[in-house]
Amino acid sequence: MIRPFSSKVRRWALWALLIVVFAPLALTVIYRFVPPPITPLMVIRLIEGQGLKRDWVSWDEISPHLRRAAVAAEDNLFCEHDGFDWSSLESAVKAYAEGRRAGGGSTISMQTAKNLFLWPKRSVFRKALELPLTTSLEVLWPKQRILEVYLNIAEWGPGVYGAEAAARASFGVGAKDLSLRQASQLAAVLPSPLKWRAHPPGDYVAGRAATIRKRVGQLGPLLDCVAG
Repeated sequence: MIRPFSSKVRRWALWALLIVVFAPLALTVIYRFVPPPITPLMVIRLIEGQGLKRDWVSWDEISPHLRRAAVAAEDNLFCEHDGFDWSSLESAVKAYAEGRRAGGGSTISMQTAKNLFLWPKRSVFRKALELPLTTSLEVLWPKQRILEVYLNIAEWGPGVYGAEAAARASFGVGAKDLSLRQASQLAAVLPSPLKWRAHPPGDYVAGRAATIRKRVGQLGPLLDCVAG
């Protein structure tokens, strides 16, 4: 009786492993063309009672100001790297090993992978899972698709996801019609959307938005992949 049971357990374990490995890969291929219907974070927030406001918009319906502001705020080398900012990751790992707060190191590609497939709470295990998922996105998607999905699933407030819902909730306009100032204020709250608000902005968000606008003007060719 023991041997058949052990064989059954091994078989189920193998199937579980195959699902864990290949399901995200299959979804990555599908999401290259199809909008993701929901993300783990959205499910978690729904359970917490925050609701769900989201309207998917295509690349052309997202203001170029917001595309550039998001890169300037979150990942200056987005157009250049292969999904990872290795120097920032090294600094974050070193800080964690020394017992200090390990901030930074997460590119837009990594955040997109995390938001699509993983949970929000930080851990070394989650960060390790981000690596192959990010590589899959970078290999299978163009940069524009990565940013398009990122801007459509990012959390911008309690129950508010994506550029369109955020633009309408904060400024009463569609994502396509955001000005540079409005876009920079939205980009400024991305690190902590449940704590900060885009409009009216507090002193910190207003200052950060001004820095983002200045950085947009400085990055030049580093924004080429999100301009068109």
